[in-house]
Amino acid sequence: MLKMIKHFIQQSWLLIVASFFFGLLIAATNYALSERIEQNKVEKFNRLTAALLAEAKPELAAELEIDSLSGKGQSVKVYKVVTKKGECIGWSFKADGPGFADKIELVVTVDKGFERIAGFDVLASNETPGFGDKIKDDYYRRQFKGAPSDVLELVKTGKPERSDSEIVAITGATVSSEAVVKIINNSLLQIKKQMLEKGLISNDK
Repeated sequence: MLKMIKHFIQQSWLLIVASFFFGLLIAATNYALSERIEQNKVEKFNRLTAALLAEAKPELAAELEIDSLSGKGQSVKVYKVVTKKGECIGWSFKADGPGFADKIELVVTVDKGFERIAGFDVLASNETPGFGDKIKDDYYRRQFKGAPSDVLELVKTGKPERSDSEIVAITGATVSSEAVVKIINNSLLQIKKQMLEKGLISNDK
């Protein structure tokens, strides 16, 4: 038995050491790049926000605590989107939740009264190419533009050109389509409620 153990150690020590070394190297690389990765996300968030809201600039307005789809507390930064003259034209925030393959991260924008969705774009996603990743397509995203900032409903058939609370699912990618609707519903309703409570927006028309 001792001979077998000794033989195993002699034959596998290099593999064990190599595995440990490369594991340590990967961890160190991830740590070293994490700050840059996060900065890239911030820059992409700003670009997408500007594209969705007339090339305006987002400014941090509030940091709120909401319940994620898993039920855990989640911190969300809400940005006031202003023109060069300082006029507020809307709000933007990041929303995320589980998709079909992995977590989906979105940039969501609404009008200045938080009454209608101005649009959304995908910040990060690993959904299935050719199917779930169609959540990035204009055909799907256009349905959210002008939709009320209330409860959205995913439907299998309908009129995607209409700006209402019904979002038509992507054929062959119902799970990913539903994930986006759930993510936006979950974040939007909680954020709107807290924004009203804090006086950042009002119910006045």
